[in-house]
This record gives sequence, C-alpha cells and structure tokens, in this order.
Amino acid sequence: MKKNLKTNKITLGTCYYPEHWPERLWKEDLKRMIDIGIEVIRIAEFAWSRFEPTEGNYTFEFFDRFLKAAEETGMKVIFCTPTATPPAWLTEKYPEVLNRTIDGVLFRHGGRRHYNYNSPIYRKFTEIIVEKIAQHYAPHPNIIGWQIDNEINCELNEFYSESDDMAFREFVREKYGTLETLNEAWGTAFWNQEYTDWSQVHVPQPVANRSMNPHRLLDYIRFVSASAREYVKLQSDILRKYIKKGDFITTNGMFGNLDNHKMTGESLDFYMYDSYPNFAYCLDEDIRPDGNLRDRNWSRNLSEVRSVSSNFGIMEQQSGANGWISRMEAPQPKPGQITLWTMQSIAHGADFISYFRWRTCTIGTEIYWHGILDYSNRENRRIAEIREISNKIKEMHEIAGTEYKAFFGVLKDHDNVWDSQLDKSHQRIEKVSSKGIFEASQLTHTPMDYVYIDECTTLEDLSKYPVLFYPHAVIMTEKRAALLKSYVEQGGTLILGCRTGYKDMTGKCVMLKLPGLLCDLSGADVVDYTFVGPEDDPVYIDWDGIKLEAAVYNDILEPLGDALVLGTYINNYYSGKAGLIGKKSGKGYIYYFGGTFTENTVRVFLQKTGALSPYRHILEIPESCELAVREKDDAEYLFVLNYSKGTQKIELKQQLFDLYEQKTVTGSVILNPYETKIYRREKI
Repeated sequence: MKKNLKTNKITLGTCYYPEHWPERLWKEDLKRMIDIGIEVIRIAEFAWSRFEPTEGNYTFEFFDRFLKAAEETGMKVIFCTPTATPPAWLTEKYPEVLNRTIDGVLFRHGGRRHYNYNSPIYRKFTEIIVEKIAQHYAPHPNIIGWQIDNEINCELNEFYSESDDMAFREFVREKYGTLETLNEAWGTAFWNQEYTDWSQVHVPQPVANRSMNPHRLLDYIRFVSASAREYVKLQSDILRKYIKKGDFITTNGMFGNLDNHKMTGESLDFYMYDSYPNFAYCLDEDIRPDGNLRDRNWSRNLSEVRSVSSNFGIMEQQSGANGWISRMEAPQPKPGQITLWTMQSIAHGADFISYFRWRTCTIGTEIYWHGILDYSNRENRRIAEIREISNKIKEMHEIAGTEYKAFFGVLKDHDNVWDSQLDKSHQRIEKVSSKGIFEASQLTHTPMDYVYIDECTTLEDLSKYPVLFYPHAVIMTEKRAALLKSYVEQGGTLILGCRTGYKDMTGKCVMLKLPGLLCDLSGADVVDYTFVGPEDDPVYIDWDGIKLEAAVYNDILEPLGDALVLGTYINNYYSGKAGLIGKKSGKGYIYYFGGTFTENTVRVFLQKTGALSPYRHILEIPESCELAVREKDDAEYLFVLNYSKGTQKIELKQQLFDLYEQKTVTGSVILNPYETKIYRREKI
C-alpha cells in the first residue's frame, strides 16, 4: 500500500542554509519568502558541526536563534538530520566511517556522502546526533516535518569499506545459510570460484578481466539497498519517539541501488523527489537524457516517484541554472520554464514544491548552482516568476489530494532493474523499450503509470489498468507468474516483449522452454533468438498489414495450444516465422511480441488495445505539449504543458473551466512558449 502526502492545499517552499549567511539577513530573507508565497523552508541537512563542533560537545544555540526568527515571521520548517556530511573531527579520528573505492582508496573529508552505512562507529554517532537533535527540536511549533539525511545513494551507490565487506558476508550468510547453497546460487563452478570458507566471501573486488560474477553482483546490489534502508530506518525509529502528532518523516531524491518502495514503506510517511529538468540542457553531453524530449523526460522520473507515493513532494525544484565548479554547466531557465517545471511536478502528483535554493551560494562547490536570488540579492525575473506561480497556486488548491489518472501501466520490479544494470544485453534491450513506451505515451497523450511488482503486490493493484506492458521480465518467479495469470484471467490485457522469463532470482538462466514460467500463459514457444545484426537492421513484423519494427533483438516464435500467430517477420533469415503471438485467457488477452518496443510499435499496441489518446474527443493537442490528468470523484484536471520555445495551438472541443483565469472556455487557445494551462472538467 502506498504512503502518500496528505494535504488540503498545494504549498510552496524553498531550501535555506542559515549557516551560509550573516545572521542579520535571516529575518529579512524569511519575510521576503513569505511575501512571494513561500510558506516552508528546509534546513540543516549539511550542518552537523553546528550541533556537535567537537566530539561529545553538543550545542543548539545556532539553530535556536534561527528558529526564533522563523517563529517570529511565521515560517514553517522541515528540519533535517545532518548525516550526509560527517564533521572533520569524526572522519579524521575514525577513518573507518569512510567509504572507499573498489580499489581500496578512501573518500576523504571535503565532499559529501563519503561515509558508509555499515560502520558501527558511524551508526553509533548517527544514533546520538539524531537523538540529541530530535529531543531538542521536535517540540518546536514551527517544525512540521523531518527529512532524513539527504539524497540517499546519490553520487555514491557502491560501498567497499571494511565494514561493508563484513556486513555483506553476514548478509549472504543469513540469506543462504550454507556455503553449498551460496555456491549453487552464484554458480561458482564457473571459472573455479567455489568458496570453502565464509572468510573468502567479499564485496566485489577488482578482477583481471573486469567481468565479475553476475550472480554475486546482483546480491551485492540487494545488499547495498538493504544497508541504505536499514540506515534510514535507524534514524526514522529515533525520530518517531519524539516528533509531534501530525509532523511527518520523509527523505528526498531517487537514486540507484535502492528499493525506494520498501524504504518508504518501512520508514517514511511519504516520498520526496528532487526535480532538475534543466539537466536536459546541460552542456555536458554525458548528463543530458537520451532522446528528443529534453526536459519533458522528467515526467518519466516523476512517474517513477508516483509509483512510490501517488501524492508526493518535491524537496528540490529547479529554480536556476545547474552548475558545480567541476561539472554541469547549464543555462539559466528561460522565462516561463520555472512555471512549466513546477506545473510538470504538480501534474504528476506533487502537492508540495520546494525550490532549490533561496540564495545562490557564494562559497564552495555549488557557486554556479543558482537559486531564486542571484549573488547580488536584488529582485530578478526568477523571483518575479515564482511570485506569479504563487498567485496561480491560490486558484489550484482543490487539486491537492487528487491522483494522476493513467490509461495503461508499465510493470517493473527491482530485480530486473538491477539485473539490467549488470547485464549489458538486458540493459540495451530494456533501454530501447523504456524510451519507446514513454515517448509513445507522451506523444500520443496517453497517460501512463509505472507499477512495481514486489511480494506485496495484489491483483487489485494491477486490475486498475486495462492494459499492462511488462517489456522484458527477464527474471521471473512463480509468484509473479501466478499474479500475471490472475490479472489476465480477470480481464486484463498483458503485453510481453522479447527475452522474457529466461532467468531465475539469482540471475541464472533457466533450463526451460522459453519464456520459461510464462510459457503456458503466453502461448508462445521461443524456438530461436538473435540480436538484430547491422546488415539486417531494421527488422519488421507484419500485423494485419501494419509494419511493426522489432528492434534490437528477436525471439522467433511458435504458438502453443490455442494461441494464434498474429504477426510474422517480414525480413531476415526467419522471414515468415511468427514474431507476435496472441492468446485469450479467461476474460483477458496476452500478447507476446518478439522484439523491443520502439515508439511507433507502442503506438500500434495502444491503438489495438483501445488505450490510445483517450482525451482526443475533449481536446486536440500538438505533440510538443504534454497532457497529464489528475482526478477525484466528480472532476478531472487536465494539465496542458507546452515544452517548446514557440507558440502552440490547442483546440478545446468541449467547454472546460480554466483554473488560472477562473472562467469557462472553449475553442482555440494559443499557448505562448513554455506556457501551461489547467482545465477542470466536470465528470458526467
């Protein structure tokens, strides 16, 4: 069950660092924030030494003074535990708290997130500082919530300290019980890797050919996720003892090697995300997202966040140019883009938006990561735009608590996500389909959800969606297969792609007829398979006269039982062989497609399953605009977001209520560059 932000209004906030600024500016800054509509600030995530300047010497005077200013101005506060940056006295005296590279080099003091989760010493100091802070600050009337640490697993999501080595050994020992079981699970017979003593089991280490045991690596990622979750829970359990009734606990960001769904369920009240769409315009090519949708790609990230909490918060929303002294050169947001990105977040389920940051820092690594204010402290177009956003928000409070409305879902699970990080073949195939499905959803204005399957997923969770894609469920379990069977039999439409079901939970290939555990359900028998070679690219499948591109990899199929051949390959050596199998099962239907899902291929599937462009009879929108919908019992809220630098024309085919202008409209509407609209449609 999802844990959601519960609020009756949409609220604006910002991130503030009183330790960076003269005390004489505090009250002036807070009043200025309130004047433009900012009601909440986040503080203290990097301020450990302000509470404990030397070991065992605790002081609260600094933030006491700041909270007094907050109380006098009426500013609400999200207080953070400061564990993302341990103080110098701690890392110098206890270097075992530091993370290190796979080659054994310690990450020294001066950056951030350089600690490791499994150090007993760091966990002890964490317990003490969180307890001290919670005891002192939790009763404060202006504190409304708590953030744990900052951006768990950001930048560093691999851990190779001595503490991690010992903890990993215990992790797999508890999981497998005996070395015989571990050797079997990891396939250590290959390349003579068998372990004969637990002392031989380590976190990944450098190997001669740089190709490590994939089954060991998959368990290592699971270990990293479990370690991070345990560290968050350690802090959450302490905070729960002290926080006031109604105050919340959360954390921010969405980073790799971490099951954010379990972490939220175990420790948080809801999830927060840090949204930086301006990465799409970074001059660093390795940072920019794949594809042509640029900042619109952040809607994919927000959909991932929504799979954790349907209603969530944005702890850091883009308000200025990205930039560190070492990387991430980027332009300032153009006029209108801060509004666009704010409404993008709200459209996807955010009911709290906190801008990063109030002031552009004049010191340290992030001096080029701009906030609302420039170095000069004077009025600028960004603060004017946020003032305008605040005015818009006043007309939008009825949207708070409504949920995003999706017309199809994309199934995912952490085992396959992590496997695709390790397996180059899986990664390439998954990347193409993930991009193709998202782009088809966006460009056809067919809203979608990501739906994560875990041990708690129920048939009810899946039955919300008439159509589900499970693009490449490489790792499959009997429990998941049974759940998918129930979904289809109850009337759902399930679409599978190539390379389904050929691994078990350890990442080993199964000795079964493929697609393995889904063979009977799908009615497909994979009799041959191949990557698409350069001389054969592209390969197509004919489906009722429509050419479907079967990109990257092809499963060559034969039908089983009463399954039907719906499409055959047009070219390559398997021309004429089945590439698309369909089968009715109970009240539903299942497709097995022998390729990856490009954008045009997904369009065809959406059309054939009746999910395509569900609002085309209500409004006509160009591809350069996104349509997102939030709904409640008696109304739908249609967000139209123009991501282009040019004007765009939309056509309202029904009377809709413009929330910004507070009037009923119909007919043609011209959107200016980066302009947004929100229309309320009463349900009949």
